[in-house]
Amino acid sequence: MRYPKKIEKGDIIGITAPSCGFTDENDILRINNSKKKLEEHGYRVIETSNVRTNQKGRSSSKEQRAEEFMSLWKNPKVKAIILASGGDFLCEMLDCLDFEELRKTEPKWIQGYSDCTNLTYIFTLNLDIATIYGPTYKAFGMNDWHISLDNSIKLIQQEELTQNSYEKYQEFKGFKESDEKNPYLGYELTKNVNWKNLTGEKNVDISGRAIGGCFDVVKNLIGTKYDKVKEFTEKYKEDGMIWFLEVFEASTPSLFCNLWQMKNAGYFNNCNGIIFGRPLMIRCDYDISYEETIKDALGDLNIPIIIDADIGHVPPQIPIVTGSFIEINSSQGKGFIKNFLK
Repeated sequence: MRYPKKIEKGDIIGITAPSCGFTDENDILRINNSKKKLEEHGYRVIETSNVRTNQKGRSSSKEQRAEEFMSLWKNPKVKAIILASGGDFLCEMLDCLDFEELRKTEPKWIQGYSDCTNLTYIFTLNLDIATIYGPTYKAFGMNDWHISLDNSIKLIQQEELTQNSYEKYQEFKGFKESDEKNPYLGYELTKNVNWKNLTGEKNVDISGRAIGGCFDVVKNLIGTKYDKVKEFTEKYKEDGMIWFLEVFEASTPSLFCNLWQMKNAGYFNNCNGIIFGRPLMIRCDYDISYEETIKDALGDLNIPIIIDADIGHVPPQIPIVTGSFIEINSSQGKGFIKNFLK
């Protein structure tokens, strides 16, 4: 596994928008504060031109998005890249990237989640480069940083962290979020965190090589030319895999069918365990619950499965180094994730 060099105070963090950009007034206030807060923490920040543009869900054309990403990747002064936002259309940019250039250039940390899985997941699978599944640029605009933001920065400083489950999480109440009224607001943590071991084990300990991201993106990449799961799981079979997945939006039947597809495509070969984040929007058709769906789809794997962990769209999220070796414990509703850069 290729780990990018750590960033240090005074280094440049590049920001680009490979999916959506920002034009809303409150979003602009928020990312202005993101830049300020990162600079207060000792980093220099540069943005590509598409961070503050958006049209029909795209920050710019796929060609421009690829060009602006590559400009940061090839710039030796840029030591890390935090992606501006998720969205829906990052996948089309992949066809415009120069993977040979990416492969031969010294790697740097890339961080983002949701649609950014198209980069964090694909870079690890195709280029053997560790990436970070964690907060995007906008999150750093809260005045009082949550510990998850500090930890994501510690990861690009190459720290090996043990991150504990949080006490509370923010309930999703629709897309009219409260930060539209106050662009600098932090998370509103009101619901108790409760990690669950799917088959009722009192204690789960698993370790292996981390791979995964947003489930909605991972399923769309099955069978494409970027699907190198078979090669990756074979290369690291001595470590074993830990899949981390989190659902943005799905019905329980569609979730079942896509998990069935992944299983029968060999995605869970050499798998030591799976950890699911809290789903943002799940529709329980046929009166089938989210938990029941995962049991129905994956129960015959006979491996530990954890659900409702602090990963992904329902904040706060534990940032995970995709491609790193990790250890996970889940016991009595709490847990931790520890990453090792090996």
